[in-house]
Amino acid sequence: MVEKNAETGFVAEQKQYFKDAKQLIQRCTKPDRREFIQISRAVAMGFFIMGFIGYFVKLIHIPINNIIVGA
Repeated sequence: MVEKNAETGFVAEQKQYFKDAKQLIQRCTKPDRREFIQISRAVAMGFFIMGFIGYFVKLIHIPINNIIVGA
């Protein structure tokens, strides 16, 4: 009896998950051109800023590493 109840709970959880997933898919919309360009610019700026930070960390790390190692 306990196993059947646990199985019923599992099935109920799966049904709820698929119901929620279906609602999410129905609410999602394709971005229009303006929104897509805005998101693309934000992502590009993020890449640029992270690359710039990484470049300067590497630029500072090389001379410090040479001083410590003494190469």
